[in-house]
Amino acid sequence: MAAKTSNLYARIEPEVKEEAESILATLGISASNAINMFYKQIILNRGIPFEVKIPPARPINIAELSETELDAELEKGYADMKAGKTKPAKQAFADIRRDYGI
Repeated sequence: MAAKTSNLYARIEPEVKEEAESILATLGISASNAINMFYKQIILNRGIPFEVKIPPARPINIAELSETELDAELEKGYADMKAGKTKPAKQAFADIRRDYGI
């Protein structure tokens, strides 16, 4: 017996749709399956399954920070560490290179 399905209609920028579907095709995943996986992750995470924020244009240059600003940044890092928001250094550096094109 086939699973019941429901239709979803969404407006997406044509360029975004084309690029995403090209990547999904390379992975062997249909757009419908990708959307279904996204929705399941929303349910599992009880929210958006990734951080939604505007990243800074570049990594913070600590040489340009005042002592107070540097202390605030270090406190943020410490709070993230205590909350378990950590990853291996190798992955962190790979992410930085990817995100900032460096």
